[in-house]
Amino acid sequence: MPILPIDSGRYGSKEMKEIFEECKRLDYELEFEAAVANAQADINIIPRYAATEITEIITSDKITLNRIKDLEKISDHDTAAMIEAISELCSNNTKPWIHYGLTSNDVVDTSTSIQMREAFTIIESKIQILIKELLKKAKENENLPAVGRTHGQHASIISFGLKFAIWSNEMLDHLTRIDEGKKRFLLCKTLGVVGTGSIMREKALDVQKIVSKKLNLFPIEAATQVIPRERYAEMVFIIALIGSTLDKIAIEIRNLQRTEIGEVQESFKEGQMGSSAVPVKKNPIKSERISSFAKILKSNVNTSLENISLWHERDLSNSANERFIIPITAILIDDMITTMIKIIAGLYINKEKILKNIEITKGQIFAEFVLQLLISKGIPRFEAYRNIQRIAFKATESQEHFLKLLSEDKDIIKSITREELSSIFIPQNQLSASSQIINNIVKRAQKMKIFE
Repeated sequence: MPILPIDSGRYGSKEMKEIFEECKRLDYELEFEAAVANAQADINIIPRYAATEITEIITSDKITLNRIKDLEKISDHDTAAMIEAISELCSNNTKPWIHYGLTSNDVVDTSTSIQMREAFTIIESKIQILIKELLKKAKENENLPAVGRTHGQHASIISFGLKFAIWSNEMLDHLTRIDEGKKRFLLCKTLGVVGTGSIMREKALDVQKIVSKKLNLFPIEAATQVIPRERYAEMVFIIALIGSTLDKIAIEIRNLQRTEIGEVQESFKEGQMGSSAVPVKKNPIKSERISSFAKILKSNVNTSLENISLWHERDLSNSANERFIIPITAILIDDMITTMIKIIAGLYINKEKILKNIEITKGQIFAEFVLQLLISKGIPRFEAYRNIQRIAFKATESQEHFLKLLSEDKDIIKSITREELSSIFIPQNQLSASSQIINNIVKRAQKMKIFE
C-alpha cells in the first residue's frame, strides 16, 4: 500500500513519476549496458557478436524486475543482480563481455543522468508555459498602478504588471541555468572502478565519448568510481533555486490575498471548501502548498552538499539518500510548476481594490515624487526631505490628506505650484519605465523562443 503522498497520487504528475519508477529505471540501466557494448564493439574492444547478442537480449523484454529482485536477495547488490539477469540469457561465448570494463556506479550514475535528462525536458517545457502565463498577466496589467511595498510598508507606485514581468524574467534565467548546467551534470561515465578506464585502457575515453553521444549526455572529464557529487549538488541547487522563485511568487500571492489587502485571489471552484469550520473562507492553499514543497527542496540542497565529501575514490554514504532526494526533488518541482501555472492562469485580480489601496496612506505614497520635484527646483535634498517628512508625520497624526497639507505649507508652495503638485498625485503618471521594462522582458522571451 502507498506510504508517501507521491505514491498515492496526491502529488506529482504521471509523466514525471514514470521516469523514476523501478521498471523505467531498469530500462535506462539496460539501455546503458547495450550502448556500452555496442560502443566497445565499434572500436574492437569486444566481439561484435557479443554486442549484438547483449543488445538483442536487453531489448527482448525477457529481463524482468522480479527476476532481478530475486537475484538481489542472494547477492545483496542491485546492479550485480541486473548484470546476472542479462548473463542468464546469454550464450557462453557472450557472457565474458557483459558489463565489460564497467563498475556498478557507471550504470547507476549514467542512468540517473538519463532520468534527469528526461525530467529536465518536462521541467523546461512547463517553465515555458509558466513564463507565457506570467507575461500575459504582465501585459494585461501593464498600465495598472498599484502599491509597491518595502519592509511591508507602502513605498511608492508600481505597475501591477511589473510584478509578473519580474517573475517571468527570473524564470527565463532558470531556463538559462538549466541549459548551461546540463554539460556539468547530465553526465555519462564508463571509466570503471576508480575512474582510470583500467580495463579498456587507452580506448576508455573513446568508449565514453561514443556512449555519451548515443545517450544524449555529456562525457565526464574526470571521475573517481563515481561522478563527483559537486555535479549533483549543482543540479539539486538549480532545482531548489527554481523552487525558491516559485515560493517567492506564492508568498506574494498569499500576502496580496490577505483580507486586509485583497488585491488577488486564487481561483475557487464551485463546491470547494476553504475551511471545514468557517464556510466563508477562501484560502490560498495552492500557493501554500508550493511554499511547503520549497522547504523540502531547500533541505535537499544541504543533503546533496554533504554527499560531496566521500572517502577516497568513493564510499556508499551518498547512495541511500540519493535514492530519495533526486526523485523527490524532480517530482516536487514538477508539481510546483504545474500548480503555479494553474494559479497564475486562474488568478483573480481585483483592480478596484488595487487602486483603492493606493489611497490608504492618503497620498503619502507619492512622497518620493514630491521630493524629486523639489530637488529639481533647486531645493537641497535634505532640506526638502525634512520638510516632506514633517508634513507627512503631521498628516498621519491629523488624518488629513498629504496633498492638502503640502498645498498649505509655505516652505513647499514657495518653490512649486499647486498644479505641479497635484499632477504628482495621479497614479498613472508614476509608472515611469514600467512598460519599457515589461516589453524588454517580452522581447527576451521571444528571443529565447518561448512563444514558438
